[in-house]
Amino acid sequence: MRITIVAVGRRKKGPEQDLFDQYRARLPWPLDLRLVEEKKPLAGDALKAREAELLLAAVPDGATVVALDERGTSDTSPRFAERLGAWRDGGARDLVFLIGGADGLAEEVRTKAAFVMSLGSQTWPHQLVPALLAEQLYRGHAILTGHPYHRA
Repeated sequence: MRITIVAVGRRKKGPEQDLFDQYRARLPWPLDLRLVEEKKPLAGDALKAREAELLLAAVPDGATVVALDERGTSDTSPRFAERLGAWRDGGARDLVFLIGGADGLAEEVRTKAAFVMSLGSQTWPHQLVPALLAEQLYRGHAILTGHPYHRA
């Protein structure tokens, strides 16, 4: 299974990227981070619609899509691991997580997602979200394999 995180934004060097890279290196699955950005000065619904186009264009055919949205389901780590295992065991070849811009995701992205996931009710810095997600992917793998990383 290949995992891709597609996020609206720019790549910046720093501790958030370093943390993402640390968890990516621990995963048994390939994990790629792709960033998309609209260069035109759009705002509001026009910007969300354009970001939706860019995000969805990066999704491979047949991929299982997970949209990260504050209105989504907030799973426990063991429940997320169960979902991850079900996607893996169900033959998901590509698993793609979509992260919208500052104004969130267009409804079109939420509709195309197999699952809409929330990282909780707090607001997280945009640069930190891929690292948080990579950690949860690693934690999910640890839970599935019985590794002691997750000791709950």
